[in-house]
Amino acid sequence: MKKLKEEFFKLLPPTIYFFVALHIVAFVRVLMLEKTGIAPSSSISIAVAALILGKAVLLADMLPLINRFPNKPLIYNVVWKTLIYLLVSALIHYLERLVDFWRQAGSLVAGNQKLLAEMVWPHFWAIQLILLVLIAMYCTIHELVRVIGRDKLLRIFFGPLPVAQV
Repeated sequence: MKKLKEEFFKLLPPTIYFFVALHIVAFVRVLMLEKTGIAPSSSISIAVAALILGKAVLLADMLPLINRFPNKPLIYNVVWKTLIYLLVSALIHYLERLVDFWRQAGSLVAGNQKLLAEMVWPHFWAIQLILLVLIAMYCTIHELVRVIGRDKLLRIFFGPLPVAQV
């Protein structure tokens, strides 16, 4: 039970962050898709995506490839992780659109052709730019927590916290 509680509290910060971030992206998408007839994502699908991303980030952090520069200045890991997470987000973003077109066309190949022909690429890249900023912010904060420590970072941001009595 203790291990489960520990895993839950590790999963909570990235999940909450991506839940808020994906709602921002969904709101921007709704504004961009106004009067196009395309339905925006629901809050439930965004919550599921946030849970998946939160767990994916925790799993990725266990891989040696993701923490390539632990002893270099933070910018190395921030840029490296941002690029990896951005590539994954672009792939997920594309596949999310592909599933919709696959259902309409009836086959994967036809759906991909239809997607490539009909996708509004400026919208796709606008969402990717927003994700770039949000992912870079997440990676920066995550690296600061790794180096400075959670308690010290909370004190820096929110003022002195009561010292735990031992």
